[in-house]
Amino acid sequence: MRCLLPAFLLPVILMASDFHIDHVTIAGRNIQSMQAALASIGVASVYGGPHTDGVTEMALASFPDGSYLECIALQPGVRPDLAGRHVWAKYLRGDAGPAAWALREENIAAEIQRLRAAGVPVSAEQPSGRKRPDGIQLSWETSTLGAEPRGTFFPFLIHDFTPRDQRAYPEGKPSTRDFSGISAVVIAVRDLDAAVGRFRLAFGLPEPVKAADAVFGARLALMNGSPVVLAQPLKNDSWLAKRLEEFGEIPCAFVLGAAGSRDRQASSASTWSGRRISWFDVQKLGWWLGVETVR
Repeated sequence: MRCLLPAFLLPVILMASDFHIDHVTIAGRNIQSMQAALASIGVASVYGGPHTDGVTEMALASFPDGSYLECIALQPGVRPDLAGRHVWAKYLRGDAGPAAWALREENIAAEIQRLRAAGVPVSAEQPSGRKRPDGIQLSWETSTLGAEPRGTFFPFLIHDFTPRDQRAYPEGKPSTRDFSGISAVVIAVRDLDAAVGRFRLAFGLPEPVKAADAVFGARLALMNGSPVVLAQPLKNDSWLAKRLEEFGEIPCAFVLGAAGSRDRQASSASTWSGRRISWFDVQKLGWWLGVETVR
């Protein structure tokens, strides 16, 4: 027998717990090239080792708030058939840059139950891990939301079995203190209103603040109460429209939080509902990365 709850209780029961960005992922063909590009703009990273799937390897730029930016690429010499079956094969081979994001969950089973109650497709927990270059074995579990590839439109969920600091801080400390952490994930979408509806359903978010950004080339929806920014192309022939055509609805940019008030050289800047975003040189880095500057 189905139990019908009073309508005024539903928003409370279906509301997500606080967003804690675990990490964001950039995908490419070569780990060393990706690390070098980050180093060229002053973001230090550390090699993290191969994944246990035998297909990919990673490096990470970790921040004081515990979040990190993951570079992921195919392992040298990986079998083509294995590489082709990877969930992010298109992004790895296409040097997509921003490709996925994850939320940290202490109770992943409870969050899966909440999402299913909200009508969001979500997978059961799946074990994973990797071995660090120093031999320490890391172990965790993940869950995929929605019908899209893992962590693309919706984040995937991750919960650690081994101490999380061992995963985020392979050297025992953040790889950089020039930035506080990941402050925003920008997701390219075809239909802004439809995408807003999906996020509000999944996470119980309020109506977003909407704006147009000619610098970034998008109509934006800033999902208050979360780090999510949804971006629909302003023009059909823009870089964002071409990216959507090639890779679909996946992250198209990440924004870091600034640590301190030191001036940073920016190739361009945007203002999002009073927040100033300074963009690194896209030609130099190869993808969009911004810093929410302190005024």
